[in-house]
Amino acid sequence: MNFWSIYQHGFARVAACTGHTVIADPHANAEAVLRQARRCAQEGVAVAVFPELGLTGYSIEDLLLQDAVLDEVEEALGTVVAGSADLLPVLVVGAPLRHRHRIYNCAVVVHRGRILGVAPKSYPPNYREFYERRQIASGEDERGGTIRLRGEEVPFGVDLLFEAADVPGLVLHAEICEDMWVPVPPSAEAALAGATVLANLSGSPITVGRAEDRRLLCRAASSRCLAAYVYSAAGLGESTTDLSWDGQTMIYENGVLLAETDRFPLDDQYAVADVDLDLLRQERQRMGTFDDNRRAHATRTGDFRRVRFRLDPPTADLGLKRRVERLPFVPADADRLALDCYEAYNIQVAGLQQRLAAIGSPKVVIGVSGGLDSTHALIVAARAMDRAGRPRSDILAFTLPGFATSDHTKDNAHKLMNSLGVTAAELDITPTARLMLQEMGHPFASGEPVYDVTFENVQAGLRTDYLFRLANQRGGIVLGTGDLSELALGWSTYGVGDQMSHYNVNGGVPKTLIQHLIRWVIGSGQFDDETGKTLAAILDTEISPELVPGEEMQSTESKIGPYNLHDFTLFHVLRYGFRPSKIAFLAWHAWHDPEAGAWPPGFPEAKRVAYDLAEIRHWLEVFCRRFFAFAQFKRSAMPNGPKVSAGGSLSPRGDWRAPSDGNAAVWLRDLARIDV
Repeated sequence: MNFWSIYQHGFARVAACTGHTVIADPHANAEAVLRQARRCAQEGVAVAVFPELGLTGYSIEDLLLQDAVLDEVEEALGTVVAGSADLLPVLVVGAPLRHRHRIYNCAVVVHRGRILGVAPKSYPPNYREFYERRQIASGEDERGGTIRLRGEEVPFGVDLLFEAADVPGLVLHAEICEDMWVPVPPSAEAALAGATVLANLSGSPITVGRAEDRRLLCRAASSRCLAAYVYSAAGLGESTTDLSWDGQTMIYENGVLLAETDRFPLDDQYAVADVDLDLLRQERQRMGTFDDNRRAHATRTGDFRRVRFRLDPPTADLGLKRRVERLPFVPADADRLALDCYEAYNIQVAGLQQRLAAIGSPKVVIGVSGGLDSTHALIVAARAMDRAGRPRSDILAFTLPGFATSDHTKDNAHKLMNSLGVTAAELDITPTARLMLQEMGHPFASGEPVYDVTFENVQAGLRTDYLFRLANQRGGIVLGTGDLSELALGWSTYGVGDQMSHYNVNGGVPKTLIQHLIRWVIGSGQFDDETGKTLAAILDTEISPELVPGEEMQSTESKIGPYNLHDFTLFHVLRYGFRPSKIAFLAWHAWHDPEAGAWPPGFPEAKRVAYDLAEIRHWLEVFCRRFFAFAQFKRSAMPNGPKVSAGGSLSPRGDWRAPSDGNAAVWLRDLARIDV
């Protein structure tokens, strides 16, 4: 395995090409196709898609019926075929072809010196500015046939899938322009039949607003079909007798825009992106309704023909041409992040409000440490009370200092409780903890500086025990504060500890998102200025359980690893089931250079760090051991709480069901393949 090769990690590089068309000059256009094809080959592209009727120009009208033009199309096609012999990409080229008694608008699929097959346009339009049926026959009913080209019979029909024998998951289908605009596009059937890369060769003259319509359709097709959608439209050189052309190109994958080019280009232009075939396969496996839909349409999808070919992809390091979010739970786009934070916060608030209303509107009992998680749970509770028309004094907030609680965090806890107007109290657990350790015969009770897991869990357990008894005493429920990242790693004290509560609003929120939720709460003015200042101070505090006494603050991340990397791994394990070696590849591309790519707005400059492959591999191993081999028993007994992120939840009643006595062997073996 070459760790640095995209083709070793389930990716395939695709390109959507456009350029300068020469009206009714197939030879000139064939040379233009090969010029771009050679450039694509140098970049390791597997599939290159060109515009509709690219060998003649889309806008030549009745010239499509001229024998001189059609003769040269076949000659030019021969030029493309011969020129492709030593090139890597599968070329999807537009051409008008004679077949039986009609002309068909075709996508000709060419690879390494041969024509793999020809797909005709299913739905030539005949409305508004379009008059295609004057020259072009519909190919919708063309299935199972062949067409004679250059002395050979080659597969012809809308039922063709082109499958790479040596790139698992790379299955190509081609449709043409208007085919995308009908209620049931050919690509939808092709996706159900197994196509993962859907190509659209388009003419599509531009009018105001049409580019956005194309984006909508491409995005929807890729999302609905769980596929990549590669779109290429005609540009400069087409006839402007009555129309104009913008050369729009786009590549979408499962609803996400991977690449596009500027419109109205003056010369050759192409969008290039690395499509994640593993991601598409995983999505289809998880969404059983996708295959259910295939069975409902089996009479059509069951007859698709597969044309196999060998791509022989490069194994060298080609880089990675796709955006990889450093923080997949936290989008770098400002508008997207603001919307995510609005929705996440209100999901939590609405969840708690409903739970309280359903069980008789009890008070809320919460432990407030002055750290991120309890801070966020408290401001969720405050807003839930506001929405329910209840006083915030119905929140009974306790700070429970122990042996290592710092003045800084305790002060922040008091400031926050006071500014929010909740019922605040302090309950020092150290005398009870000392008594318990003494009665257990723990060395700490004799003055020895032994700060083992028992010492830590006595404190964590006492805090939770006090909160539950206080809830009994005062007619409340205990609000949990532990987050999704801690659940993933098992970083909580089981049972009578922070793993347990009556309801946990943070259980669906990863650690990396919580800080941005608090920033959003400040920035959107959810609370007054005094509360905002305290929240800002809490954001600047080191993440720490504050359980072990000492001069230096106990750092969670120095022990368990950076939440940046753990949340990155969690997202790709939980959402897509990726293997560790692939996650390491993605993590390196996302994190090796702090200057590359975008950071979420508001992310502190001082925390914009980088990780090398050795660090990534090390913390991946920690994650795998804890997630797969250790922590499940805590998740199997986790309290109720709302799912927040599309990345998934760890509730055994929701996204994640796993045995509590599992092991991490297969993940560790895969990880061992990485040579750092």
